[in-house]
Amino acid sequence: MGIPKHIGYIVDGNRRWAKARNLPTLEGHKAGFEVLRQIVEASFERGVKFVSAYIFSTENWNRSAEEVAYLMKLFEIYFDKEIKKLHKKGVKVVFAGNRTENVSPKLVKIIERAEELTRENTAGTLCLCFNYGGQLEIVEAVRKIAEQVLKNELSPQEISAETIAQNIYTPEIPPVDLMVRTSGEQRISNFQLWRMAYSEMIFLEKTWPEMTAEDVDFCLENYKKRDRRMGGDSKK
Repeated sequence: MGIPKHIGYIVDGNRRWAKARNLPTLEGHKAGFEVLRQIVEASFERGVKFVSAYIFSTENWNRSAEEVAYLMKLFEIYFDKEIKKLHKKGVKVVFAGNRTENVSPKLVKIIERAEELTRENTAGTLCLCFNYGGQLEIVEAVRKIAEQVLKNELSPQEISAETIAQNIYTPEIPPVDLMVRTSGEQRISNFQLWRMAYSEMIFLEKTWPEMTAEDVDFCLENYKKRDRRMGGDSKK
């Protein structure tokens, strides 16, 4: 196989990275953000067209108030300063997730401003999964479809997989070809459930702040050796 069109990164291990270095947990998150843009740029430079990054789940609100507050402040900085840097590289940025629950109006405005700033860019599309949950994404898509049925805009018989795909978050983002998770955990944690139906997966032992462009190369080379049958016969 060639280069995956869409890579999904589960950003994991920031806290573990900090603990291993006797640093405060919050320093791990800061280090993780610094690495994120580098990995995104490296992926696009190698021909990937879409990158999604799982940066804050709907379950992450259950962490300590101090950690959540620190993360929200980091998001304000990243969604402003770092996205401007991506904009200069021609990267389009979109956000997947719920913007109406728990997220501050200030952060919502920053998100909207980032999307508007990068709307016309064509060097690659970064989908930041923020306040995101794969099950919630499907639930909200079903609600939208149900409203269409109630308005007689759609009949139940017309509902298909394509209908759901058109109503999930950021429907312009294609299925995930390759999912990469760091920190040695081998689970998908409610990430991109709809788009990962036939995704290849790679689980790396290193934590997210340890990720480098060489790791991107490793993942792409590994992907090339895979045989994606998609339920059909082997292509090899």
